[in-house]
Amino acid sequence: MQYRSIADMNATIARNLHRLPGDIDLVVGIPRSGMLAANLLSLTANIQMTDLDSFVAGKIFSSGITKRSAALGRSMAEMRRILILDDSINGGSAMREARVKAAAAGIPRDRLIFAAVYGSYERYEETDFVFELVQQPRLFQWNFMHHKFLGQSCVDIDGVLCLDPTNDENDDGPAYLRFLAEAHPLYVPTRKIASLVTSRLEKYRSETEAWLAKRGIEYDELVMLDLPSKEERQRLTAHGRFKAEVYRRSNAVLFIESEHGQAVNIAKVSGKPVLCVETHEIITPASALVRERLNQAKTAEGRHALLKAAARAMLGERGYNALKSKVRKPA
Repeated sequence: MQYRSIADMNATIARNLHRLPGDIDLVVGIPRSGMLAANLLSLTANIQMTDLDSFVAGKIFSSGITKRSAALGRSMAEMRRILILDDSINGGSAMREARVKAAAAGIPRDRLIFAAVYGSYERYEETDFVFELVQQPRLFQWNFMHHKFLGQSCVDIDGVLCLDPTNDENDDGPAYLRFLAEAHPLYVPTRKIASLVTSRLEKYRSETEAWLAKRGIEYDELVMLDLPSKEERQRLTAHGRFKAEVYRRSNAVLFIESEHGQAVNIAKVSGKPVLCVETHEIITPASALVRERLNQAKTAEGRHALLKAAARAMLGERGYNALKSKVRKPA
């Protein structure tokens, strides 16, 4: 599973500016996701921007005083080159539609450049540039809660679908009940989720189901932690382990988790990838193991264990034991 964050997109755009002609005076975003890409490019390169429909209508977005330059004062007719940009291209239908709309603006074709930040292939008939090759399956920070993969995913609730409760709200009592009823939505999905997996306690199922129904969030199952109290959950440190076991036994291909530490634990225990929305990265079982080893290396005991493991890996068990016998101090 390939994943790109908004920060990744910004970096990709900056790395590829040199590939574009130097006389671009306007970037046109293809709604909706292309507007994000166009805005980032516009701010980085200090050129004017607009959306596709406004472009066809001859309208350009205004700019703040700190971004003004000679180029920003040009009218549509004075534009030397115009870049029409989308966040990604797959089959090419959105870009083909954009080309038809752009032609309606009456701008000569040789003044128009069509590009996508991400593509499955390096070249498309519909584009002049693809900034970065990202194969399918792929997810983006700006579309992961609207992707078909939600139907094959386990999704956390607190910190993903809604904001986490504050310490005052998380009292396992009246304040928590108010939170469950009034939790502020965060990432609201537009597709049905396979499994909602939460460390909320089973005794709060009815309140949780009521909030989900109120927000129109659809799902196949809601899996909750069957423990008597918050104190028992904390004593057992059951959060990540519980989610990991549910994920491991399921047919899901992705877990979407809010908290980084739990995401690493879930990936390690389940043996499957986890999307962490705290850091906006995919954590694989291999990367989870590396993180664990790096954390271990921060202590003397951990460094000693790592050296022993490395020696065993390089020398084999027999060679390792022979080395130990040579360096062992005499009694």
